[in-house]
Amino acid sequence: MTAPAHPAAPPAPDAPAPLRTLRLTVVPALHPALEGPAVPLVDPSTPPPRPPYRPGPRPAPPGQRRTPVDAFGPAWSVRADLPDPRAAGRLLLTTTLEALAGRRPLSQVQRLTSPGVHAALTQGRRPAWCREGTAPLVLGPVHVCEPVDGVAEVSAVARRAGRAHAVAARLEGVDGRWRCTALSIG
Repeated sequence: MTAPAHPAAPPAPDAPAPLRTLRLTVVPALHPALEGPAVPLVDPSTPPPRPPYRPGPRPAPPGQRRTPVDAFGPAWSVRADLPDPRAAGRLLLTTTLEALAGRRPLSQVQRLTSPGVHAALTQGRRPAWCREGTAPLVLGPVHVCEPVDGVAEVSAVARRAGRAHAVAARLEGVDGRWRCTALSIG
C-alpha cells in the first residue's frame, strides 16, 4: 500500500473506521498444476520389502565349548540331532489346519511353533476355507527340502470340499526338535 498524497482529516469520534482498500496481486506458480489422475508413489504390483532375517544362535564350532552365558536359552541343532522332518512337518500342518478349522484348541500348536508364528495364529485371522464348511480337511503328501543344515522347508496341498490350497512351513532345529518359524497358508 502506498500513502495518500494529501493527509486526511482526523475522523470524528463517533464515525465508523474507514475501509481499507486491498490490492490483489497474481503471482505465477512455480510448477504447473497436475492434470489427470493421481499417480501412486508406490507400485502396487511390487511386494513390500521383507524384514531382514535375523537367525538365532548357532551351535558352537566343533571343538569349542559354549560359555556359561551362552548355555542359557535356545540352541540350534544340527540335522544329525533332529528327527525326520517329513513326520514333523505333517504333524505341524495337520495340527495347524485342524486348529484353524476349530476342531482342536490352538494351544496345541504352541509347542510346535516359534512365539511369533503362534502370536500370528492367535490373532483370529483364519482363511475362509478353513473356518467355513463341514467337509473334512485332507492333507496330501508332504514335500521336504533341506537348504541348510538344521533347516527344513515343508510343503503340502490341503484339500477341502473339492478345492486345493497350498500350505508351506519353515522348520528350524532348536534344542533337538523341529520348530516352525514361518508358516504360509494359501
